[in-house]
Formats: sequence, C-alpha cells, structure tokens
Amino acid sequence: MEFEAWYLLVIPLFFGLGWVAARVDIRHVMEESRAVPRSYFKGLNYLLNEQPDKAIEAFLEVAKMDPDTLELHFALGALFRRRGELERAIRIHQNMADRADLSQDQRMKALYELGEDFLKAGLLDRAESVFRRLEGGAHALDSLRNILEIQVLTKDWRAAIETALRLEKLGCPAQNADTAHYYCELALGAMLKGDIEIARGELEHALLENKRSARAWMLLGDLEAKLGANDAAIAAWRRLEEVNPAYLPIVSERLTQAYGRGGRQDEAIALLKAYLERRPSPDLLHFLFQTVAQARGWDAARQLAAEELKRHPSLRALDDYLQASNAMQSPDQADQGVENRLAQDLVHRQVSRNAYYLCSSCGFKARQYFWQCPACARWESILPEREEHD
Repeated sequence: MEFEAWYLLVIPLFFGLGWVAARVDIRHVMEESRAVPRSYFKGLNYLLNEQPDKAIEAFLEVAKMDPDTLELHFALGALFRRRGELERAIRIHQNMADRADLSQDQRMKALYELGEDFLKAGLLDRAESVFRRLEGGAHALDSLRNILEIQVLTKDWRAAIETALRLEKLGCPAQNADTAHYYCELALGAMLKGDIEIARGELEHALLENKRSARAWMLLGDLEAKLGANDAAIAAWRRLEEVNPAYLPIVSERLTQAYGRGGRQDEAIALLKAYLERRPSPDLLHFLFQTVAQARGWDAARQLAAEELKRHPSLRALDDYLQASNAMQSPDQADQGVENRLAQDLVHRQVSRNAYYLCSSCGFKARQYFWQCPACARWESILPEREEHD
C-alpha cells in the first residue's frame, strides 16, 4: 500500500473534529451539572456519610425548588412510609395526586402510593376507597391484593371470597388454600350461633376449595362431636392421617376425649402409639401419656415416658417421666419425694417457658396455636408442633 500525501491533511482534520466534539460534550455536562441544585449533591453526600435525616431535608429542599422532580417525590414518599413517618408520606402523595399537570399514569401511581400509606397507617376505609379507584388500571392486580388484605383484617369473609375469585380470574395464583380458611371462619361463626346446617354447608365449600384442608376436617369433627356423633367426629378427625399428618398432635386431644366418651380408651392408646411410631412428637407423647395414666395407671405411664426418653430425648418427655415417678412415691420415700418434686418443678417451668408455637414466616411465638399468624397474617405459617427453644 502506497502512502498518499493527502493523508497528512486528513489526519489533523480528524484530530480537530475530535477536539471540537470533546469540547461540546464537556460544555453540555458542565451546563447540566450547574442546572442541578446544590442541595441534591448535599443530599447524596449525606447519604454516603450515613446521615439519612439530613439527606431527607436536603432532598426536600430540591423538591420545593423544582416541583417537576416526580421521581424524587415518589422516592421521598416511599422513604417516609418505610420510616413510619406516615403523615409526611400521605401529604407528599396526596399533593401529587391532586396536581393537574400530571399524566394519567403518574396520577394513578400517586394514588396507589397514597393507598399504601393509608393501609400502613391503619386507615383501612380510606385505603380501600383509594384502591377501588384503581381496579381498572395498571395497578388493578396490586390494588385487589390490598383490598383482599383489608377484607381479611376486617373479617369480611364473604367479600374476601369474592375478591380471591377475581384475583384468580386476573391471573393471580390460585387462592384455594386461603379461601378454604375464609369458609372455615364463616363455619366457625355459624357454629357459635348454633346454625349447624349453615356451618356444615360452609365446611363443604371449604373442602371443595381445598380437600386437604386440615382445619376444615377438624371443624367438621367438632361439628359432629357437638351433635353427639362420636364415631362421625372420630372419622373426620382421622382424615388428617391422610391429608396432613403434621396436625395430628393438635387433633390428638380431641380423639382421646371422643374415644374416652365411648369407653374406648384402649383404642385411643393404640391409635396414638401408632401415630407416635410414624411421627415422633413431644406434644403427641404428652397426650398419650395422660391417656395411659388415666386408663392404666402411673406405672404404665412412667414406662411409656421412659421408653420415649431413650428413643427421642426431650424436656417434655422428662417432665412426664418425673410426674409419673412422683405420683408413685410411697409415704416412706418422703425425703426422696421432695427432691423429685423439686426436680420436676424445675423441668416443668423450663418446659413451660421454652416450649411454644413458632411462625415459620416471621418468627412470631405463641403459647397457643393460631391458624393465621397474628403478626404477619399468613395462614398456616405457624408450625402445628410446639418446639423447645432456649
């Protein structure tokens, strides 16, 4: 390839054009940086130095100087809501929703954020009113989810059932398990009023939604027991063997009482022993221990607790064993009996203090079982077996 003399003219021209373009870019950047308020950079600096309060004040100053900074307004509102400063969040989102210069999409977003503020503040009526206005737009699915949450919080179970159905039609994952609980709540309310047939109908709906609903089968057993139909009650409760054996510790007390009313304690003992063989459980052992002690005496109960201590050691098994041992003490063993009772008292207090139901979702602890966690409101998130914790 031969070198052409005119290359010497082209090369400086390219360098010159590059220099001009660089100058133009630098000037544009400088103009943009001058247009950004100093408060914006102060806010960023405060954030980098982990001073969020001062950062918020700086960003608020930017927002006042330039009302067109929509994303900054949204960010501030969300930040206030997370920090629990709900009045400030509501004020920001309300002002944005009232602005006439926003597009429809921007106004809908501001309304949705306002609804979230009201929900977080516990202003449920106002939150639902806002979310109702958004049912036909881009925020329809999220708004319906929030409406369902409000209906559950207010225990409006009929409305919750309808909303869950609408969510499924909009493509939300099936709500059958939760809907079964809504029907169970209706059934429980009918049972408390003595409306037996209505309660039975609600439970049938619950089982149509979720045929493996442990709660529905347990309530159906309770309903039959209320009517004095022990065999039907036992049959309903025993369905948990198939649908959800994790709930056997909770239903075991009902079963032993039902068998006991019919004078069939031996059947109850055999059944609970079979459950215990398949699924070790301190709660289940305790109910079996009580049943054996009542039907066969303390010696048989102590032997049961001793065997279980060898296979699956636990404080509750030790508590049962010591209780049976103390009950068998003869008068001439008074001194030893005092020591054993002291030991049992210590173990029993430890068991009472450290054994509780635990929510697998949020870690909420409870002495009694809840189908819906009082803290995070999730259904069946609390494990149906008390656990021993330090």
